[in-house]
Amino acid sequence: MSAIVCGKRSFFEELSTSPAAKKLRCSSTAFSSSPPASALIDHLRIVFPNMDKQILEKALEENGNDLDSAIKSLNELSLGYGDGNLGQNPVAATSDEPVPTEKSLVQGNAPRNGAEWVELFVTEMMNATSVDDAKSRAMSMLECLEKSIRERSDGEAAKSLHKENTVLKEQNEVLLRENTILKRAVAIQHERQKDYDHSTQEVQHLKQLLSAHQEQLRTLQVNNYALTMHLKQAQEGNSIPGRFHPDVF
Repeated sequence: MSAIVCGKRSFFEELSTSPAAKKLRCSSTAFSSSPPASALIDHLRIVFPNMDKQILEKALEENGNDLDSAIKSLNELSLGYGDGNLGQNPVAATSDEPVPTEKSLVQGNAPRNGAEWVELFVTEMMNATSVDDAKSRAMSMLECLEKSIRERSDGEAAKSLHKENTVLKEQNEVLLRENTILKRAVAIQHERQKDYDHSTQEVQHLKQLLSAHQEQLRTLQVNNYALTMHLKQAQEGNSIPGRFHPDVF
């Protein structure tokens, strides 16, 4: 019952209040509760340090100095998360920077590490003027990244293959030198073996000659002994008196 009475009292009070007083009161309340625009701009510059000040001011103005709405619009603009086309957003940024192509990035302008790629992606998304533009930039960046990774991988593979080829070439040269030395050693050993075989044959021949000479020596010794015995017997026979050789007498 008291709520009904209060509601009626509020209704009658609004009817009794003049439009000028009501307008003055609303404008006074709005002015007293809203912070200065410069403070809002400073806050937006903290949240979006890489965004142009004019874009921040326009976003704040289009959203009626509502900080949360301005932040939401700027997030949709910078990250491309809006439900509609960012080109229909009054806060959309106009950028004259061209979309990077594979040719422009490959010609010495490609980032060298992950941090540079991330920075380039963020910059391109912030420079996008619409969702289609953001998609086009993202697609181009991904193609450039893929090509850069592929070329770097191919370059590293080529370097690795060249290094492996150089190592194999050096090993082959070492093996050739060792093979030459081994052939020379085998040839020397073969000559030595031939000399040894020849010397062995000569030794065997000399041994055979020595055996034959020894046999001849023994035969001569036996013959000499026999002749000595015959001579001795003959001398003893000739020394008997009265017996003379028939050929002499």
